[in-house]
Amino acid sequence: MKPFSYEHAANIAEAAKATADPATRLLAGGTNLLDLMKLQIETPTRIVDINRLPLKAIEEAPGGGIRIGALATSTQIASHPSVRARYPLIARSLLAGASVQLRNKATAAGNLMQRTRCAYFYDTTKPCNRRVPGSGCAAIGGLARTDGILGTSNACIAVHPSDLAVALTALDATVETTNGEGKVRSIPVADLHRLPGASPHLETDLPPGEIITAIAVPPAPVGEQIFRKVRDRASFAFALVSVAASGPRYALGGVAMKPWRATASEAALAAGGDVDEAVAAELSQARGEGHAAYKIGLAKRLLGSVIRQSRGEAQ
Repeated sequence: MKPFSYEHAANIAEAAKATADPATRLLAGGTNLLDLMKLQIETPTRIVDINRLPLKAIEEAPGGGIRIGALATSTQIASHPSVRARYPLIARSLLAGASVQLRNKATAAGNLMQRTRCAYFYDTTKPCNRRVPGSGCAAIGGLARTDGILGTSNACIAVHPSDLAVALTALDATVETTNGEGKVRSIPVADLHRLPGASPHLETDLPPGEIITAIAVPPAPVGEQIFRKVRDRASFAFALVSVAASGPRYALGGVAMKPWRATASEAALAAGGDVDEAVAAELSQARGEGHAAYKIGLAKRLLGSVIRQSRGEAQ
């Protein structure tokens, strides 16, 4: 057990300022942080509890959208009448992940900020550039069947585990952030996370001293909302590949270190291409390291099936 201090944040600005210290971590639901601390992957010397901050509300937004507080739990979001009626994609993505107990604790912002579930990231006996920059990537050449096929690099092939992020990307949602001086800005969920490149330890575009305070979801486009997830078992498992659809927009999960907006497929369809052409355009740059190669075919089949379903075409 490594000692750490524990305190409650008095306000949002104080919580944001706390994250400027690399040895400080914020505690909300703790469903990812506590596991990482037990494994000594995360070793903070200071924990700042933010559960008393007024960030739990789910509210109607001007113009017909919805605003989800950063500390709203997965259970609260998935059961909210407005979410169920107008954004079933969000509810389905949350209900497809974790157990009831975890959904009762996990928060919206925590879901987006959770770290990769790559087996080598969790194994401190193996090199991992996310844990120790420059140490290497044991997943490359290893047993990496759950890792990425898009946007990977020679430094990292991990994937981001959030189902919610995939749904929000298909819905064109943004996160609202606040820094220690009270400055507020918006970031598209599709742009929040970084691809690994040569610096996989830099996981998001949130600088130190800035935190997520809410998720803003615009009015949903006309058309069916779909969430499909392929996993190793029927419950409490992360996606091997997932696909979210909202009207003409599509996003994939389980394939990259960020929710992958299928812009190439969308462009091909808008230009009059058929489904097979759209799928081929999206996966043309996919590569699988060893045991993850099967994901390319899986992603093609699942994306094609979801596109056909969303367009009302025969399967």
